[in-house]
Amino acid sequence: MNSWPRVRAAGPTAAAVALAGNAVLLVHLVQAQTGTTGLLVGLGLALLPLPVVLAALTWLNQRARVPTRRLVLCLVWGSCAATTMAMLANGWASETLSQLQGSARGDALGADVASPLIEETAKGAVLLLTMVPPLRRRARAAGRGPTPLARARLRHTAVATGLVLGGFSACGFAFTENVLYLGRAFTDDQRQRLEDIGLGLSPSLRDYDDTVRTFVLRALLSPFAHPLFTALTGLGLAIALTSRRRAARLAAPLGLLAATALHGGWNAAASLGTHGFLLVYAALMVPCFAALAGLALWARGRPAARAPVTDFPSRP
Repeated sequence: MNSWPRVRAAGPTAAAVALAGNAVLLVHLVQAQTGTTGLLVGLGLALLPLPVVLAALTWLNQRARVPTRRLVLCLVWGSCAATTMAMLANGWASETLSQLQGSARGDALGADVASPLIEETAKGAVLLLTMVPPLRRRARAAGRGPTPLARARLRHTAVATGLVLGGFSACGFAFTENVLYLGRAFTDDQRQRLEDIGLGLSPSLRDYDDTVRTFVLRALLSPFAHPLFTALTGLGLAIALTSRRRAARLAAPLGLLAATALHGGWNAAASLGTHGFLLVYAALMVPCFAALAGLALWARGRPAARAPVTDFPSRP
């Protein structure tokens, strides 16, 4: 009898140790590409958009009421485990596709098809642990007393849950990816500056064009890009877990495919030049983000009721 609490505590402890070890490995992988100075600069710049995204997701979580421990798990998973898996798998996929399809075509397929699928799968994997068990319990409870109010509550809470958990996982992923890209851009700019003018002149912002461009693109124009993609995976899971129709089970894989397709379109836009990218941004990303914001507002609302309902217990 006394050993059961120890067994229950062993799982979270092992997960924490594994994620900590993964974080150490990830720092080494990123530092190998950015250098120590680039890593620190990338870390500082990547922190700037983080509070904005987390504040929006926390606001939405007032409806979902996901416990903090699950939010932290998704955030750490996205920033450590999902990013490490994506870095390793993307490298392997790019090399394999280059060997099979040639360098140019292989790189394009890797960036626009393989990488989005790998990254969205890695980010969404944690949702199977944090979403499926609680929503299944809630769906069974609603099934025993299928009133319209119970179904409406379940629908709102499930959608909010999917958006919040998918967003937290993607937020962690985007943070680490920003550290890598910003740190690498800074290191490249610094190297180019030394080659051009040496150490004799004081640096100016113009010497770091690539760093500024990367920051504007990733931190200012698209801080919600990754959360938008992975929110579709969470939305698909929410529909599949709470609908009575068998066909609705397809919503889970369709949500992942939609996230992958949108992610792939975003990556492909980067190869179209500035004007092509801005066109895709205005024609695709802005409407999709507006639709997601509208869905979040709908999920944030609550059907008329006196007592609040949550899918997650306040205690483990």
